[in-house]
Amino acid sequence: MAPDPRIAAAFAAARDYDAHAGVQRRVATALAARIAALPLPPDPRLLEIGCGTGFLTEALLERGIGGKWLVTDLAPDMVARAQAKLAGRADLTFAVLDGEHGPRPDAAPFDLICASLAVQWFGALEPALDRLLGWLAPGGHLIVTTLGADTFAEWRAAHEAEGVEPGTLPFPSAAALGALLPCRQAAAPLVETVRADHADARAFLRSVKAIGAGTPRTGHRPLPPAKLRRIMARFEQAGARASYEVVTCHFRSEA
Repeated sequence: MAPDPRIAAAFAAARDYDAHAGVQRRVATALAARIAALPLPPDPRLLEIGCGTGFLTEALLERGIGGKWLVTDLAPDMVARAQAKLAGRADLTFAVLDGEHGPRPDAAPFDLICASLAVQWFGALEPALDRLLGWLAPGGHLIVTTLGADTFAEWRAAHEAEGVEPGTLPFPSAAALGALLPCRQAAAPLVETVRADHADARAFLRSVKAIGAGTPRTGHRPLPPAKLRRIMARFEQAGARASYEVVTCHFRSEA
């Protein structure tokens, strides 16, 4: 399956990403804490997929994770912003890389490959994860956070109450994620819910677009304005809260 060019374009256009990405920052901070607890070798070789503006990179550096980093993203604009934010670090190399379809980096094999809220945009997750596992050194770790099916449950409920299907992309259930590459899982997936409160439905939609997550599912047709207003009203009546089901998946290559 070819990469969806809409995904890279959406993130390239996300100029206000940092101002609206509170959930992404919280998830990256938690993932960094889990990575810091891994038994990594001294001076590990690390690859980050989907770095965005550098939340996970910063959090790992703050926790004293050393080694040689290759920090990558599908969107050149995101790579440039992360590189500017972390300028002066000789141990960080930045590059544009399609984590699902791109070539094996020359810096492989890696002791750790990580991604914070990036792999949910992959077209075919299981073969992509299996491919990334092939970039690991023996005993290396692949640890990612992704979004589960209950993400934006409140927004979906408002649509369902009006008898329509939302345009948001579908995400796999936690059970489906737990069934991926079972022989390579280092631990059962960890499922957490992170919630974000918004002033109203328009603020929610602006935030989704600002973080580059507004790409609709294939085949979605925009709703008539009157129908959309009713959905927005239902969402606001329920508190204008958006839930993110965050699933942490940890895989390991054979020693």
